Amino acid sequence: MSVVISSSQLRAQVSADGAELIRLQDEQGRDWLWDGDPAVWTGRSPLLFPIVGRVRDDRIRVDGREYGLPRHGFARTSRFDIEEAHPSQCRFRLRSNEATLSRYPFPFQLDVSYAVEGATLGIAASVTNTGSSGMPVSFGFHPAFRWPLPYDAPRAAHDIQFEQEETAPIRRPLEGLMKREPEPSPVQGRTLALRDDLFETDALVFDQLRSRSVEYGAHDSASLRVDFPEMPHLGIWTKPGAGFICIEPWQGHADPQDFAGEFSEKPGVVSIQPGETRRFAIGVTVKPPGRSPV
Repeated sequence: MSVVISSSQLRAQVSADGAELIRLQDEQGRDWLWDGDPAVWTGRSPLLFPIVGRVRDDRIRVDGREYGLPRHGFARTSRFDIEEAHPSQCRFRLRSNEATLSRYPFPFQLDVSYAVEGATLGIAASVTNTGSSGMPVSFGFHPAFRWPLPYDAPRAAHDIQFEQEETAPIRRPLEGLMKREPEPSPVQGRTLALRDDLFETDALVFDQLRSRSVEYGAHDSASLRVDFPEMPHLGIWTKPGAGFICIEPWQGHADPQDFAGEFSEKPGVVSIQPGETRRFAIGVTVKPPGRSPV
């Protein structure tokens, strides 16, 4: 089951499975989102909750007890309830249940809303702690955009322009965990020139990110801007040669290789107090040819 929302410039389709965006089209019917080809990667825009990336041995520790939790958590494989469906906006909900509590022992309510206004799609996730103790959590967005974008610009002409210069070292996953040793940033000034060889050893992880907005596309062609004002981390990933690039704003990231503590102590995790709600949001704006700076 899915919901379609639209404006005069955008059309978005969202599935109740994972509350996942599965299609994003402009007014000409061009597809900007990856199609989930199962021969390459079935994801399109999964939501990462209650962890981002992998935890050591795929297990978290809470009050000394271990719980099995798969990479990126369970929201992406859960069926959400459709709470609202209107012409330009919709909202989905996932509540904790017996299955989630066996892997993540915290009662919660996760509401995910999508809204289209003009050329912008807004996505917001609200995580509410419905339990009686503090709830540690991470959250991430994982949209996969077409590479190249559907305007006939060459694949090699595409880059990512950061809002600010990104000179701090980056991190890399090794077998899903964050390597101890950082690497020099591949960003030159504000520009990351996209090449397949950048991703031969997995994703680029920006854990000392200055920017809160990036623009992806080819010069003198179409582009899209991703805004993430309150998300402090960013992953960029593809499979070399695949027809997509993932631009992933995160709160949190995979376990460092040497981390063996309580889940609440995991780097990047935030705590939500009983009865409180934490909001995570991004905006995706489709821009016609003739791109301007971020």
